[in-house]
Amino acid sequence: MPQLPLPQSLAGSTVVVAGGSSGIGLAAGVLLRTVGARVVVVARDEAKLAAAVEKLAAAGPDANQAVVGRTADACDEDELRRALEPFDAIDHVMVTAGTLIMGPLTEIDRKAGSIVVDSRLWAAYSAARVTESRLPEGGSLTFVSGDFVRRPVPGTALAAAGLGAIEALTRGLAVELAPRRIRVNSIRAGGTDTPLIRSFLGHGADPTSESADAAIAAMGAASPFGRLGTAQEVAAAALFLMANPYVTGSILAVDGGQTLA
Repeated sequence: MPQLPLPQSLAGSTVVVAGGSSGIGLAAGVLLRTVGARVVVVARDEAKLAAAVEKLAAAGPDANQAVVGRTADACDEDELRRALEPFDAIDHVMVTAGTLIMGPLTEIDRKAGSIVVDSRLWAAYSAARVTESRLPEGGSLTFVSGDFVRRPVPGTALAAAGLGAIEALTRGLAVELAPRRIRVNSIRAGGTDTPLIRSFLGHGADPTSESADAAIAAMGAASPFGRLGTAQEVAAAALFLMANPYVTGSILAVDGGQTLA
C-alpha cells in the first residue's frame, strides 16, 4: 500500500534544512522531529547552530541519533558538499538560508544587491546540485520565496526580483528532475514574525523587546487576519510539500491573505 500523503509518512526520513538555525527553518526542524524525521541542520553560525541542535533534540524521540548539525555557508557549493558528504541518502531538502536587501533604487548598488542573489538563489541552486544525486524517487526540494513577488512595496524591487528568481528556479528544476520523480516546490511566505523581519524593523539586538513586539503587531495590523504569520505556520507547509508525492512545480502561498488586502 502506498504511503498516505500526510506528514506522519515522513517518520524515519532524513531531511536536510539549510538555514535551519532560526526562523522558518528552525520551526520546520521542530515539526519534522515531532513526526519522527531525522534532521540535518546546516548553518553558518556555530553558536546558533548548537542552540538549534539542542532545541531539535528535545523536540522528538531518539535525540542522540536524529539531529545532526553541520556548519557551512549554504550558498557556497563546496562548503555545502563537504558538510553533507557523510550522508549517502537524503530524502528531502529544505532551503531557508538567505537574507534580503531593502532600500530605494538610488541607494542599493550592484555590490550590495548581490547579497540577495548570493544568499537566496545560489543557496537554493547549490543545495539542488549537492543533493540531487542522493534524493530517491519521491524525494523533494523545498525553497522559500515571499509575497514581495506578487505585491512589492517601495524599496523592495531587488528583494522581489531575488524571490522571483527562486520561484523561476523551482519551476525549471521541477521539469528537469521530474523524470526521476524528484519534486521541487516553493513556499511563498507572507509577512512572518521571524528574527530576520525583526532585524529589518531595527530590533535585531533585542528581538524580544516590547518595542519589537509592537512593531511586529503594527506591521500585521493591515492584513486580513490582523497579524503576521508565525514561523511554525509557514513551516507546516513544508511538511505537506515533502509528504505529498503528487505536488511539484508548485508555489504554495502561506500569507494569511495578505496579497488580498
